Amino acid sequence: MKITFLGTGTSQGVPIIACECAVCQSADSKDKRLRTSVIVETENTNFIIDTGPDFRYQMLREGVKKLDAVVFTHEHKDHMAGFDDIRGFNWKTQMPMEVYATPNVEIALKRDFHYAFAEKRYPGVPSLNLHILDNNPFEVGDLVLTPIEVLHYKLPVFGYRVGDFSYITDVNFIAEEEKEKLKGSKVLVLSALRQSEHISHYSLEQAIEVAQEIGAEQTYFIHMSHQMGLHEEVDAQLPEGMNLSYDGLVLEI
Repeated sequence: MKITFLGTGTSQGVPIIACECAVCQSADSKDKRLRTSVIVETENTNFIIDTGPDFRYQMLREGVKKLDAVVFTHEHKDHMAGFDDIRGFNWKTQMPMEVYATPNVEIALKRDFHYAFAEKRYPGVPSLNLHILDNNPFEVGDLVLTPIEVLHYKLPVFGYRVGDFSYITDVNFIAEEEKEKLKGSKVLVLSALRQSEHISHYSLEQAIEVAQEIGAEQTYFIHMSHQMGLHEEVDAQLPEGMNLSYDGLVLEI
């Protein structure tokens, strides 16, 4: 199974005007973080988790020719705003995209992309088969995904475990029964927004504590704002078996 980190950053904490901090002005490509998303590929199946505002560019950058499904974590704009651009894959395959979403995401999709659900659809709008998720395992092609329900302040968010790979974004609380689903993972991907605490995201210190409790062989932190600090400096200070992720990172599991 191949995992490609399409984006590892967030809109959270990024100023509207051009920022002159060390991270935003860094020449290190690992400090250039698009909105968080990941693609999972096997010989027979590939799917993406979330379609943020950078979705189209991420697909072009990685040269993605085939996409079987979209799996959403939650309904915030930085995780679903690029959804309209699935239409390129519709055009290539002449088939609808398989989309997996919670009821809350369904409401957001039908609100923001209402034209894709219209009774009389304009030619060329996104085409999809929508599958509504609950907190039970489901199949995407030849893969079985296990949802991990976490809280993003008061908002329920789904992370996912696929075999030995577990992926959790936008989180500041994981119940004990959900942590149990993560234990035994070889690779854990976990959100860590910044160095200081935040109302709806783990700080780096909090994420390290949770990662140590789960005990994966390797942990990568994602969903980092520029307030995290420079990649090279922060990464060098992390415990063994833990690293900051970066856009374009590829894993084979």
